[in-house]
Amino acid sequence: MDTSLTDKQIQHLYWRTGFGISAPELQKAREFSKKEIVNNLFSESRQKTKLLLDFGALLKDPRDLSREERKELRKLRNQKLLELNIVWLKQLTETKQVLREKMTLFFHNHFAVRLKSPRAALHLNNIIRKHALENFGDMLMEVSKSPAMLLFLNNRQNRKNNPNENFAREVMELFTLGRDNGYTEEDIKEAARAFTGWNFNKSGSFVFRQKHHDFGSKTILGKTGNFKGEDVIKILLEQKQTAKYITEKIYQYFVNEKIKPTHLKELTDTFYSSNYNLEILMKKIFMSNWFYESHHIGIKIKSPIELIIGLSKPFCIKYKDPKVLIYLQRKMNQTLFLPPNVAGWPGGKSWIDNSTLMLRLKLASVTLNDGVIEWHDIDNMEATTMMRQKFYEKIKSQMQRRVKATPNWENYLVSLNNKKKEELIDFILQPKLSYGAKTVTNTLDSKNTKNFIIELMSLPEYQLC
Repeated sequence: MDTSLTDKQIQHLYWRTGFGISAPELQKAREFSKKEIVNNLFSESRQKTKLLLDFGALLKDPRDLSREERKELRKLRNQKLLELNIVWLKQLTETKQVLREKMTLFFHNHFAVRLKSPRAALHLNNIIRKHALENFGDMLMEVSKSPAMLLFLNNRQNRKNNPNENFAREVMELFTLGRDNGYTEEDIKEAARAFTGWNFNKSGSFVFRQKHHDFGSKTILGKTGNFKGEDVIKILLEQKQTAKYITEKIYQYFVNEKIKPTHLKELTDTFYSSNYNLEILMKKIFMSNWFYESHHIGIKIKSPIELIIGLSKPFCIKYKDPKVLIYLQRKMNQTLFLPPNVAGWPGGKSWIDNSTLMLRLKLASVTLNDGVIEWHDIDNMEATTMMRQKFYEKIKSQMQRRVKATPNWENYLVSLNNKKKEELIDFILQPKLSYGAKTVTNTLDSKNTKNFIIELMSLPEYQLC
């Protein structure tokens, strides 16, 4: 039986499927049932808007250039990687296809690739976006054949008589089965033989180089045959453990890090029996009653990207120099297209340390009120408020950068429709307030709505969704 959702439950859905919901959108959503709201999220994400970037001179062959020209080409490549970051941030902020972009962000971390090639990074990102709400098996196959993955995990060097096991290992350990889940070192070695010959040409199209492929018989996960790479991926998808592993990661990202076994089993069965249909899996999660239970609401630490977009989107913030967004990402330890390693960002509590917490708590005042951030790492300092304050006062004149942001306060305040103090607290902060937060909010003056909102967004509770 379909049910209606409370305001808090609607906000919960929109934070997990995107980056929050505006007051007018929330008011409109109240008129619809849970099923209608969920179906609308999927309908709005039917379209697939690719990221686009003009690479210009990067299309030249370095072998045709002089030493100085190659040096300039490297500079341009780095510049384009930064531009690509900003282009995606803009799309994340402005898109109506929020669920597709959120799924793309999730799989951007699942298929974590760190390259200096913006063309390969863009190509991979668009592959993920294309399949983000469709079929995981199709995504896995196309991602595996992408220049980005073939470069990052050295499969171009994977040849008969000298196999490179990097991709075969990671496709099992990180992309499908999960670490130590039903495969052996021998399975990895045999799978590496199957992936020999996988390469791409100058245009970035996948090619199978027969001269480099090992056509001998291989035994992988109990099956024997003259397998190629495609066969290995099909064998991996036949394992129900793959469905369980992907479902587990999706549950931890969209629902809760603490997994309820009965929910996981039900979702895994659904995902596997649907032949890895992501839309069916995600709809089952968002249509369930347990997804909206209070212990799932306001317990997830926002990633740096979620925090930045969650601030930028409702206020339509314009940044004088968009490069400051990259600086913010770096200081908060999540730079798009530059994951720390093939395992991606661990997320959760790892987002928070002494230096990142201070920046996070100041981010609202900086972006919404022309504030100042004192940039410095204090990982080795004792995390007490007094010491932080003394430390910042000492270096203020030497270590500071202004984030020149222009928020549209007029539109934002009008959209609130003169909410009362309690309503503003409930709208802006997702978790239940701690005793300390209640004490603070009781002392805040709500007569100045602008300052009151900034102060709410500077509370630790705003870090949660």
